[in-house]
Amino acid sequence: MKNLLLAFLSGIVLALGWPTYGLPVLLFFGFIPLLWATEEILNSEVSKSTLKIFGLAYLAFFIFNIITTWWLYNSTAFGMWFAVLANALLMSFVWLFYIRIRRRFSLSLSLVFLPAMWMLYEFMHLNWEFAWPWLNLGNGFATYPRWIQWYEYTGTFGGTLWVWTLNGILFTALFRFAKTKNRKKLFNQIIIAVLVTFIPIGISQALFYTYVEDENPVEVVLLQPNIDPYTEKYNTTNERIANLLFSLSDSTITQNTDFLIAPETVLAEGAGVNLRDFEYSPERSRAAEYVSQYPNLNYLAGIQFFRLYESEKDILPTTNFMGYNRIGNPIYADFFNSAFMLNRSDSTQIYHKSKLVVGVENFPYPNILKPILGDMMIDLGGTVSMKTTQKNRGIFKGIDGVSVGPVICYESVFGEFVTGYVEEGAQFLAIITNDAWWGDTQGHKQHLSYARLRAIETRRSIARSANTGISAFIDQKGIITNTLGYELQGSLKGTINTNDKITFYVRYGDYLARLAGLVALIIFVWSFFRKSKTSFTDHGSK
Repeated sequence: MKNLLLAFLSGIVLALGWPTYGLPVLLFFGFIPLLWATEEILNSEVSKSTLKIFGLAYLAFFIFNIITTWWLYNSTAFGMWFAVLANALLMSFVWLFYIRIRRRFSLSLSLVFLPAMWMLYEFMHLNWEFAWPWLNLGNGFATYPRWIQWYEYTGTFGGTLWVWTLNGILFTALFRFAKTKNRKKLFNQIIIAVLVTFIPIGISQALFYTYVEDENPVEVVLLQPNIDPYTEKYNTTNERIANLLFSLSDSTITQNTDFLIAPETVLAEGAGVNLRDFEYSPERSRAAEYVSQYPNLNYLAGIQFFRLYESEKDILPTTNFMGYNRIGNPIYADFFNSAFMLNRSDSTQIYHKSKLVVGVENFPYPNILKPILGDMMIDLGGTVSMKTTQKNRGIFKGIDGVSVGPVICYESVFGEFVTGYVEEGAQFLAIITNDAWWGDTQGHKQHLSYARLRAIETRRSIARSANTGISAFIDQKGIITNTLGYELQGSLKGTINTNDKITFYVRYGDYLARLAGLVALIIFVWSFFRKSKTSFTDHGSK
């Protein structure tokens, strides 16, 4: 019962440290109860100890996941339960690897392996087809940007390492004190923990107060149409949506406005707009007519495109089979969640979203899973289909030469991915999203807070247009300077600075995770040459 309570406590403490309601300092203690229960069981004669520790880990991580991401239920009950249960399982597998290492090595070396393995797990969650990095530990400081200005050097993996370092130091100090009662060693360890806590915060404060944005202003207007995605979005004509958008714009736009930004898939009537015909479409003509009234205006908006095929040689792995035409030939279609930008020049710039929501926009590992599960996709309105992506990040160049990175919704959660826009030349980031699926919950608030991390990592100002809110301007230090609240309809005008400088993190990406993966691999391979320990009474002192 004591160990059950310890596992439960770990889950609760981790959840209470999460944005946007939590206090992230709790993350520095969150794993200690679970580590304590693990050590107690390994030091006992209990049977099936590995299975029992695994069960405790699963309980802790289930609680952490359900409290922080229960809001997914508002869009899909199946998706929520799958995300919570599967993610808790993956976290527990990390603990399973830790048990193996702990049986063969000292506590100190094991507590080097555990953070490294956890970071490898987080790195996987950023890069495989079941990507769900929402609960990567470095995200936990998103609402405290003054603590983490050094993310421009480390990305969020610096935060993950910070969390694990303090958990390891504090657990080792407390557990060994419980066995030895050595107050001097406890005091020394506590001093080290205090330094590890406050030195990074002090460095961050110094960076925060010395960082000065270069004055390269652009005037931006954000549109927030507040369209219900379940009842209105896909059943309203693009013409009516365009009229609404431009009427909202009229109240704030000026002749000096440089960018007008509308949210993700704001134009999504029916199956979308035929990509091949977009240059001659009513949607583009209406937008071009509005843009022509303003000399410097660049209009960036989300749109759903489709492209049809009748030849099998043209199909892609993400192409959808749509049936047969009148003469019995198969019809195939690609669907795109895209952004476009146009101005008074003749060309239209288009980018296709490339980090897709699992089960909603992509079916992961179709060659393996489709024969088992069938063509199962989650219906959130509109066209239920696999979406087609593009390989490289695309940027849009404004009529005045300013380049913007069009980050579409879920893409904003992926740090190294977003650096691709900056590497291509983006001078600021435009995040377009539709966060109405989850209702007025922590979902849209957490999503907004993660955008602040991207601002720090890249030192790029962010203009965020959300269909239902929260639309916002974020400066290069991750500070939200202005917002338009949830479920409000309107437009928001602001001036942000562009930036050309490249941060260390943009240049080197998730290098910490790659180094951690190497460390975890070396220790894991080494474990095959070590026998399991028969006793843990040294408590890691050897």
